[in-house]
Amino acid sequence: MYDLTADLDKEVLPGTNILISGPPLTGKRSLALDILATGVEKGEGAIIVTTKDSATRVLEDFARRTEYEGRPVAVVDCVTRQQGVGEVREDKRIKYTSSPVDMTGIGIKLSEFLQAFHQDQGISHNRIMVHSLSTLLMYADLQTVFRFLHVFTGRIQSVDGLGVFCIDSSSHDDQAMNTLTQLFDGVIRMSEDEPPEVRLQQ
Repeated sequence: MYDLTADLDKEVLPGTNILISGPPLTGKRSLALDILATGVEKGEGAIIVTTKDSATRVLEDFARRTEYEGRPVAVVDCVTRQQGVGEVREDKRIKYTSSPVDMTGIGIKLSEFLQAFHQDQGISHNRIMVHSLSTLLMYADLQTVFRFLHVFTGRIQSVDGLGVFCIDSSSHDDQAMNTLTQLFDGVIRMSEDEPPEVRLQQ
């Protein structure tokens, strides 16, 4: 089982994918990082796919939650190369895609990290975070993003991982939200003045 965070006080089965949904500035990204940090402190792997912030910024935020040096923490950075920030080189912790549009590349980089953690380091429990699906929907149509997520969530399920995906609910119509929500095993709804509402299909 994966426990989410001490505050949420919920456990989910391996292979679970959760959507964290809410308007801007309600702490979706922060909660997702907390969920990953909870696992890292137990020796689990953490892979962050970022379509909004650079890997450097994500790791700085993550370091405020837990010490990650020497631990299986990795980032798929979909931002830096698109911004043309000089020459960036991949290493054991950071891999780059050309842009958030490169969904095939995102899937490949995720698989490379999962393989490195699982096969090379023997880590059977891995938490994967994607921030944010809203960025993907800015660059691609709903059908393309749906197909990508269908494969991506299936990959997480197949390795008994825990997937945590953030979306800005106010940026998309009901049809888009309902279409994407059906891919997930649970939803955490965030709001400005209420605690997170957790709904799991168990």
